[in-house]
Amino acid sequence: MKDKTFAQNLLAWYRKNARDLPWRRTSDPYKIWISEIMLQQTTVNAVIPYYERWIKAFARIQDVAEADLQTILTYWQGLGYYQRAKNIHKSAQAICQHYHGKIPDDPLILKKLPGFGPYTIGAVLSIAFSKRVPIIDANVRRFVMRLLAIQGHADPSQDEKILDFIEDVMPVKAMNFFNQALMEMGALVCRSNEPVCILCPVKSNCLAYQKGIQELIPTAKVKDIKDIQAVIAVLQKGNQFYIQKRPSKGLLADLWEFPGGKIERGETSQQALARELKEELNTKLVSSSQIMNVQHFYTEFRVKLNVFSCQVKESLHNDPTHQWVTLEELKKYPMPSGSAKIVEKLKQLHARSSREQAEQLLLEA
Repeated sequence: MKDKTFAQNLLAWYRKNARDLPWRRTSDPYKIWISEIMLQQTTVNAVIPYYERWIKAFARIQDVAEADLQTILTYWQGLGYYQRAKNIHKSAQAICQHYHGKIPDDPLILKKLPGFGPYTIGAVLSIAFSKRVPIIDANVRRFVMRLLAIQGHADPSQDEKILDFIEDVMPVKAMNFFNQALMEMGALVCRSNEPVCILCPVKSNCLAYQKGIQELIPTAKVKDIKDIQAVIAVLQKGNQFYIQKRPSKGLLADLWEFPGGKIERGETSQQALARELKEELNTKLVSSSQIMNVQHFYTEFRVKLNVFSCQVKESLHNDPTHQWVTLEELKKYPMPSGSAKIVEKLKQLHARSSREQAEQLLLEA
């Protein structure tokens, strides 16, 4: 499709309808880079408060490079896919060490930095430096598949055709706006469910719309969500709680959590608690009482955390991977979202208990 009006119509629509997002108010490559990493696998509305908090804490790339990893992960807590934050930290250090704290505009250099894949490179180069580089995200993939009436799942196997199309229609100038316009169309108009074709400025170019099959493209993937049951041990000493650090490799690496783990087939909750405490802390469970349930969703599974207040036989001590900390101090320790939910509920229980004690004192006065 060699149609110059496609880019013109799309850009005109974008100028009128683009959302006012904080990362669109800057031309700083560092801030644009952070926003693009955060937006991967996370919705725009969810990202906004995280982005604003991050930029307030790390206004410059040098601030990221100088921070310790635990601080970085704490500010990332809740966004998931923590390897993204680790790559930001590593890349920031490399950029400060080798490129004077300035993100290079050379794709060959960016390709060598941790976390800079084809999408991130294209986004940074086009949006921050207005380079004529195409990008593909989930929104762009769905939008172009409908334009070309490409049937099938929206996955990278479609990207060669999509790239050919984008390279054919992208303008000589204004690439920073063009790529954002493609993504914005997918987010606001050419949505995964119920596309609003009447508002589309390029529907005359859309083969799926002409054939009336826009809602059938792309083919929906059926997710097989697995249910997992887990036990969590809340160990308390005075106003302190015992947490442990996960290994530096594997799932949720370097994050902190309460002891516990998956209930194995044929186990009761009590048996799982006793086994996990023995395996993880080499201590014996003396008693336990369930205090809450917490449910959390991951990409491919749903976890129900059965949380118990536990008493154990042996004394537990601080070391580099195990700490007694107060509820207030817990905010300094990056945690998976499930563990963070437990902390919030513990705070609620603590606040309720404090109110009840205060009321009792007033009654006794």
